Amino acid sequence: MIRHILTVSTGTLASRILGFVRDALIAALLGAGWVADAFLVAFQFINVARRMLTEGALNAALVPGYLHVRETAGTQPAAAYAGRVLGSVTLVLILIGLALGLFMPQVIGLLAPGFKGPALQSAIDNARLMLPYFAFVGPATVMMGVLNAEHRFMLTAFSPVLFNIVMICTVGVLLMWQHDPAWSATAIAGAVGVAGCLQMLILIQRRPSREGLATPVKVSFDPQIRGFFRKATPGMLANSGPQFLIVAGAILASSSPAAVSWLYFANRLIELPLGMVGVAMGTVLVPELTRAIRNDDGTALSNAESRGLELAVALALPATLGLMILAEPIVRLLFEHGAFTPADTAATAQALTLLALGLPAHVLTKTLSPAFFAREDTRTPLIATLSGLAIAVLAGLLIGRSSGANGVAASIAAGAWGCALILIGRGAMTFGFSLDALALRRLPRIVLCALTMGAMLLTATSFVAPVFETATFTAELTIVGGLVAAGISFYGLLLDLLGIVSWSKAVDNLRDNGSRE
Repeated sequence: MIRHILTVSTGTLASRILGFVRDALIAALLGAGWVADAFLVAFQFINVARRMLTEGALNAALVPGYLHVRETAGTQPAAAYAGRVLGSVTLVLILIGLALGLFMPQVIGLLAPGFKGPALQSAIDNARLMLPYFAFVGPATVMMGVLNAEHRFMLTAFSPVLFNIVMICTVGVLLMWQHDPAWSATAIAGAVGVAGCLQMLILIQRRPSREGLATPVKVSFDPQIRGFFRKATPGMLANSGPQFLIVAGAILASSSPAAVSWLYFANRLIELPLGMVGVAMGTVLVPELTRAIRNDDGTALSNAESRGLELAVALALPATLGLMILAEPIVRLLFEHGAFTPADTAATAQALTLLALGLPAHVLTKTLSPAFFAREDTRTPLIATLSGLAIAVLAGLLIGRSSGANGVAASIAAGAWGCALILIGRGAMTFGFSLDALALRRLPRIVLCALTMGAMLLTATSFVAPVFETATFTAELTIVGGLVAAGISFYGLLLDLLGIVSWSKAVDNLRDNGSRE
C-alpha cells in the first residue's frame, strides 16, 4: 500500500510543482488586480470540478461498486458496468457544461457577489471559455477510477501533468508577447479545454476499454447506474471540502480588491502537501479498505487505517510548520515577479500563515473519509463537509468583513477543523477506528519530531532573516532551498533516531515489492 501511495504522491508532486510554475507565470502576467481576480474566480470554479472528479474523488463510488460486481459476477460484467458508467458520466457532464454556459451570469453572481462592471463580465466570459473541459473530464475520470481499482496507479498519477504543461506553454507565450492582461486572461481560459483534451487522450492510449476493463461503452440509467450516481454525487461533494472552502472564501473576499488573488495564490501552496497526502490517501486507501471490509479481515483493516494515519500526520504536520515559518520568503520567491508587487507578497504570506493552520485538518479529512467510503457511506462525509462549509461562512461573515483576506483565511481554517472533528466523532461512534499498537506508539513520537523540526527551522530563519531584505533572486532561492532541505533532513534524522522508520529497511522493502510486482 505504501508503495502505491508513493507512486500517486510522486505523480501529484510533479503536477503540483508544474502548477506552481503555471501560477507563478500567471501572477507575473496578470498581477493581483481585477483582471486576475476575474480570471481566478472562473479558473477556481473549473478547478473544483476537476478535483471533484479526477483527483481520487470518484473512487468513493466507482471503486467499491466495480470491485463488488467483479467479485460477485466476474470480470466481464464488471467491464460492462464500467462501460455504462463511462458513457453515462460523460453525457451527464456534457449536459451540465451546457447548462452552466447558459446560466453562467447567475453562477458568477453567486460565486463573486462583489464583482461589478468589467470584472463581472470578464469572469463570465472566462468561465464560459473553460466549459469545454467538461466534455473531456468524464471519460478521463472513469478510466482513472477503473485503473485505480486494478491497482494500476502510474498512468493515473501522472496524467494530470499534461494539463499543467499545456497551461504553462500558453502563459509562457503570452508573457513573451506582452499582450493586454484582459486579452491574456481570455487566451488562458481558452487553453483549459485543450489541456483537458490532451489529458483524456493520454489515458485513451491505455484506456480500460481497449484492455477489456470498460466495455462496451454505452449510456444507461438502469438501477445499477442510478445507484452509482446516488453514491457518487455526495461522495464527490464530500471529497472536495478544501476546494469548497476556498470557493466560499472567494465569495466572502470578492468585494475586496485583490483579495481573491491573494487567497488563491496562498492556497496553491497549501495544495502541495494536501495533494501529495490527501489525493494519495483517497486513491489508495479506498480499494485497500474496501477489500479488507468485504473479506472481514480485521488485521488488514487495522493495518491500512494505522499506516494511513501515520503517513498523513508525518507529512502534514511538518509541512504546516514549514509553510507558516517560511511563508513570506516562499511567496516572494515564487510569485513576486512582473505585475505581482511586494505588497501582494506581504498580503499573500499573511493569508498563507492562517490557511496553513487548517492543513492538518484537511489531511485528516482526506484520510478519514475513505473509512466511510469503503463502507459505501457517502452521506456522513457530505454532512461533515457541509457543516465545515457552514462554519467557514459564518466565521467569515463575523470576522471576514473587518479583517479582509486574513479573516477569510482564518475562517477557512476553522471550517476545515470543524469538518475533521465531525468525521472523527462520527467514526468513533459508528464503527471505531482500528489503530494498532504500533500506530499508538509512533504517533506521539511523530508529533514530537515535527515540533522539534519546527523549532530548528524557526531558529535558523531568524538568523538569515536580515539577508532576505537585500538578497538577489539566486541568493534567496539558495537560502530558502537550503532551509527546506535542512528541515527535511533534520526531520528524517529524528524519525530514524526515535525508531519511527528505518530508511535503509524502507528502501529495501520497496525494492523487494517492486521486484515481486
